[in-house]
Amino acid sequence: MAKKELTIPEKLKGLFELQLIDSKLDEIEILKGELPMEVKDLEDEIVGLETRSNNLTESIESLEKDIRGLESSIKESEALVERYNSQLNNVKNNREYEALTKELELQKLDIRLYEKRIGENRSNIAVKASSKENTQERLESKTKELEDKKVELEKIIEKTEKTEEKLKKKTERARKKIEDRLLKSYDRIRSNYRNGLAVVTVERDSCGGCFNKIPPQIQLEINQRKKIQACEHCGRVLVDDNIQIVGKKPKVEQEEEV
Repeated sequence: MAKKELTIPEKLKGLFELQLIDSKLDEIEILKGELPMEVKDLEDEIVGLETRSNNLTESIESLEKDIRGLESSIKESEALVERYNSQLNNVKNNREYEALTKELELQKLDIRLYEKRIGENRSNIAVKASSKENTQERLESKTKELEDKKVELEKIIEKTEKTEEKLKKKTERARKKIEDRLLKSYDRIRSNYRNGLAVVTVERDSCGGCFNKIPPQIQLEINQRKKIQACEHCGRVLVDDNIQIVGKKPKVEQEEEV
């Protein structure tokens, strides 16, 4: 269904009304501050720490399994050394003696290599265990911090939830009255500024958004409401101070473009 064609004064009133509602919603977001982002960042960091902790656990378990295998290999080599030593007492010729001696040397060399690998693995386990302990400490700290942030955020949400829902419904109704072209322009301008102001009044001969002076002729045209005027400095839509809207004009502080 097409939107009813509005007059210029009606369009200006509709835009200003929408700005008033959105500014109140912005005030609620300011009240929440950085908490939503902080909560999200902490949740992501905790997932990363949990993954790191799990990876370290798996790595330690793998090294311990390798040590058990090496210890088993040492026992097998030691059993062979004992058997070869026993066989040396019963050799019948030099060739047999040399073969057994060579096998003995190989088994003893294997034992030394196994022991070296076990030592390296135990050293790696110690490093990883220390890293895991540090990771767990950070994980516990961040989990506690997340719980505190969530409680703080939930209190603010509980306090503002009903008001926010009412304002969102008002925003939806107000947006339905405005033509799509103006809405797109309004949303674009709002996104350009941290204070979210796209529609402002002329205050003390100046733009209520950027505070640059507005020429008298432009002020006259704004008061006549024959066309939609934008500030030549910041691009915000300008309305006269006597526009008939029930509500309070948004308090603003000069802000830079984002």
